[in-house]
Amino acid sequence: MSRIGRAPINIPSGVDIALRERAVTVKGPKGELSLTLADPMEVRIDGSVVTVMRPDDAQRNRQLHGLTRTLIANMVGGVTKGFTRLLEIQGVGYRAQMQGGKLNLQLGFSHPVVVEPPAGLTISVEGTNKITVSGADKQAVGQLAAQIRGIRPPEPYKGKGIRHEGEYVRRKLGKAGKTGGKK
Repeated sequence: MSRIGRAPINIPSGVDIALRERAVTVKGPKGELSLTLADPMEVRIDGSVVTVMRPDDAQRNRQLHGLTRTLIANMVGGVTKGFTRLLEIQGVGYRAQMQGGKLNLQLGFSHPVVVEPPAGLTISVEGTNKITVSGADKQAVGQLAAQIRGIRPPEPYKGKGIRHEGEYVRRKLGKAGKTGGKK
């Protein structure tokens, strides 16, 4: 049996989990998330513990077992603590600022790039080069961070662009110039 799938999920106080037909809904202080279960998976709620069961050991069911348990655990973690992704901007003249509820990016293009966060997600800027994306849905937070990074990904010659915090950018040397070839 899956080591991840068979681990129980503890429900912290202040979080409500409801199971209706094939949908699991999790409500907490940071919001409400829902998940439609894959067909063979079963979810049982016993007091303050949630367990995910599979009907047999078919390969597809084994794959869905751990996935379903992880998705529900991420929903519980999201509505209690939330998730954040940190991005940093590097490059001369590159900067970010909040205007209204929108992120305004100056990234060396001929125009500013404006990013509007979807419902349930928040973007904040610290200084002019640190962007924080936060929200309850782990997948949506990661997707928005990836979309912002995709506007100007880090390039390998000078390292300019938007990168995840702590991301290593492999650098290249560039042109070598003349090296005493034939005249």
